[in-house]
Amino acid sequence: MSINHVVVSGNLTRDPELRQTASGMAILTLGIAVNDSRKNGNGQWEDVPNYFTVKVFGKRAESLESKLAKGSKVYVDGRLSWSQWESNGEKRSKVEIIANVFEYERRNDRDAQPAQQSMYDDDLPF
Repeated sequence: MSINHVVVSGNLTRDPELRQTASGMAILTLGIAVNDSRKNGNGQWEDVPNYFTVKVFGKRAESLESKLAKGSKVYVDGRLSWSQWESNGEKRSKVEIIANVFEYERRNDRDAQPAQQSMYDDDLPF
């Protein structure tokens, strides 16, 4: 049995990018920074960012694009997706997070409850 499940919470590193596939499927690409705390060489705790790419598909991608901006706090529950390609004779690969559940805090309304957007399998292109 295999399990592919990831949960991260952090801040968007850039504004979301919305594009359409040739078949018309909307794909929203997000960059997220998730801080990890570690002791530095002086024994002091410091935040060290980890950077991830998150993809959201379908109608939810279209609806989220206008609600998010660089710096937005987000919560993502999803799965990891690995892809590989060749560029200029070099093999390249990356791991991205495919969102199943997506929650966000509106930038101009920090005291409000986070809004939740859930992704279901019918929104995914595979």
